[in-house]
This record gives sequence, C-alpha cells and structure tokens, in this order.
Amino acid sequence: MAADRSQAHQIQVHPQHRYDGGGKTFLPENQRGPTTSQVMAVITGLPVGGTLLGLAGLTFVGTLIGLAVVTPLFILFSPVLVPAALALGLAVTGFLTSGAFGLTALASLSWVMNYIRMTQGTVPEQLDHAKRRAADMAGYVGQKTKEVGQDIQSKAQEVKRS
Repeated sequence: MAADRSQAHQIQVHPQHRYDGGGKTFLPENQRGPTTSQVMAVITGLPVGGTLLGLAGLTFVGTLIGLAVVTPLFILFSPVLVPAALALGLAVTGFLTSGAFGLTALASLSWVMNYIRMTQGTVPEQLDHAKRRAADMAGYVGQKTKEVGQDIQSKAQEVKRS
C-alpha cells in the first residue's frame, strides 16, 4: 500500500476551447452593438409589456377585493347555492355528454358510408351470404323444433296408453 502512494500520477490537460472571459453573448462576433430593429423592439416592447403587467396587477387586486366582499354572501347563501351549482353542473355535463354521443354517432355513420362507398359491391355479397346463413339457421331450428314436438307428442301418447 505504501508503494502505491509513493508513485506520483500525472494528469495531462489538452485545452480545446479558448476562455473568452465569461458568459455567452447573443450577438454574433462580428457585430458588437444592437441593431435598429432590436432597439425598436425594446422601445415598443417595454411600454406594452409594462402596461399589460399593470393591468394584470389591477385585475388581480380587483379579484381579491371582490372575493373578500362576496365570501360572506357565499357562506350565508351556501345552502341554496351549492345545490344550484350541482344542478347546473349536472345539466352542463348532460349536454356535453349528449353532444359527444351525437358526434360519435355522426362519425360512425360517416365511417360506414365511406366504407360502403370504398367497397362498392362486396358489402351486398356479404349481406347475401349472411341472409343465406340466417335462412339456413332458421330452417334448421324449425326442423329441430318440429322433431322435438313430435317426440313430445309420441311420449304423451305412450303415457296416455299406459
């Protein structure tokens, strides 16, 4: 362990970038001053931004004052307002759900119509095949029903004879 510490380690540093004194600059290297358009943007942007920020502050203060005034009224009338708000919320939810179902139905019908237009001819063939299968199944069920009815009738006659 002592032998490991006695050997000195060397670190080689290969600088690849030159240090130019600090932070990044947003201006290209060949241009050291702001352009006229940049100056105009700052001149027009500061008053507009300041005005909008002031209006936002006034709106915020007005909202806080209005909330402070209306909060006691909300507390006093909450037995009436809460059920009214729930009823209004449920009505809005119902209308939105109805609209969503209507849009889904229209989209589905549109898809079916486009599918029928695209296939042109294969759907009637599929419908004919389905009709034939349904008719065959109805005939089979009718035959089985007839056979079961005859079996029941014959058993009833046997019971009657005995």
